[in-house]
Amino acid sequence: MYNIIGTRKTWFSLSAILIVASVIFLAMGGLKLGIDFTGGSLLQVQFEDVRPTAQEVQSNIEKLELGEIVVQPVKDTEIMIRMKAIGNDMRESILASLTEEFGVVHEMAFESIGPTIGKELRQKAIIAILIVMLAIIAYVSWAFRKISSGPVPAYVFGLCAIIALAHDILIVTGIFAALGYFLEVEIGALFVTALLTILGFSVHDTIVVYDRIREGILRGSTTDFRTILNTAINATLVRSLNTSITTLFVLVALYLFGGESIKYFVLALILGIILGTYSSIFIASPLLLLWKRFFSK
Repeated sequence: MYNIIGTRKTWFSLSAILIVASVIFLAMGGLKLGIDFTGGSLLQVQFEDVRPTAQEVQSNIEKLELGEIVVQPVKDTEIMIRMKAIGNDMRESILASLTEEFGVVHEMAFESIGPTIGKELRQKAIIAILIVMLAIIAYVSWAFRKISSGPVPAYVFGLCAIIALAHDILIVTGIFAALGYFLEVEIGALFVTALLTILGFSVHDTIVVYDRIREGILRGSTTDFRTILNTAINATLVRSLNTSITTLFVLVALYLFGGESIKYFVLALILGIILGTYSSIFIASPLLLLWKRFFSK
């Protein structure tokens, strides 16, 4: 049996380093907002010949170095292109580039667009996340109510699960801030979707470990709390790793062959799966022991 609880200081130190690095890159303004957040220009074109795929159109326009581009097929012969704000000269360059490679192209619409996720919506999203976190604490407290008289109160399980969640989200965001700082990688609506997916996966994995801890406490074992934690982690270790590895196989395949438009969305999921598995094993449960020692004092 692996003594994971005994090496908790090593894992806490590693997480602290990653969190500090994430905060530094976020403070340096590394997180680059894409057109979903900042708005930009919308160009809708119609092809006389066979309409190319969205990937082919995106590859063609990327030669003009416009940054993030979102290409969406419309109807049977049209494509909508969303990009940062551009002028008439760049618009004509795009049309000329498309015509040269794909044949005659007709411009159907060109206009400036506002951000998909405006200030009000961002505020509502933050409020929604806070409500979800409070709901998780309330539900876990209720589900673990039978062990309230145990080593730690039931609500502590919910609090530690939320801390593990925040750990995962902050580090993933920090990594994308570093990518934005060094490689000018921008984030859009898909990144928000990835974060919400990570929240669900990370909580699920953590609760599985916590459920084994609850079982150990309810059995009325005379074993100390530290041993109960270590036993629970080891009992779910193989299950957690198998679930994560099989999920990563699919995500890595999508990252390699899924196309440029979803590349960073899939990368965020890959990072989230890895961090969610890591935190459920090395962070969430050791936090319970840390709380018990603090609470006892």
